Amino acid sequence: MIPDTYQAILDLGLHVRSLREADLPAVLEVERRSYSHPWSEGGFRDCFHPNYRSWLMLDGDRLAGYAVVAYQYDEAHLLNICIAPDHRRQGAGRKLLRHVVAMSAHDGMALVLLEVRVSNLSAINLYASEGFQPVGERPEYYPAAEGREAAKVMTLTLPSVHSPQNL
Repeated sequence: MIPDTYQAILDLGLHVRSLREADLPAVLEVERRSYSHPWSEGGFRDCFHPNYRSWLMLDGDRLAGYAVVAYQYDEAHLLNICIAPDHRRQGAGRKLLRHVVAMSAHDGMALVLLEVRVSNLSAINLYASEGFQPVGERPEYYPAAEGREAAKVMTLTLPSVHSPQNL
């Protein structure tokens, strides 16, 4: 039997696939609606390189969210995860985060690292509920309406593909 919280995520009817350059207009629209200091189109285009993984979450043919991760050595650095405003607080963020974690583990990464605005308590609580631990803070990391805002740095250690329990 599937626990109710997981069943709710499965019942969302969302699916995830790799982000394509043709998706950028829709991604940029959501990015601009979601952030006071959104990524530029060039920033997204720079992520179409071999050491990046970018995913798109769809609800039918509608954009529900996206995530961009940079792989460096054995670390997956979650650079951007965003859920479209009309899909928030429905489990879409959790599903996309779990996809990022699962794919990072599958690809042999040892940990997932992310920064999150210290004021974004809902995101911090989501990450903590998925096992991410705070490991530090980056002062004045994010641009803000007045000055700059600190980032909380969080990590999740992934199981080793080569650990004895996985052989």
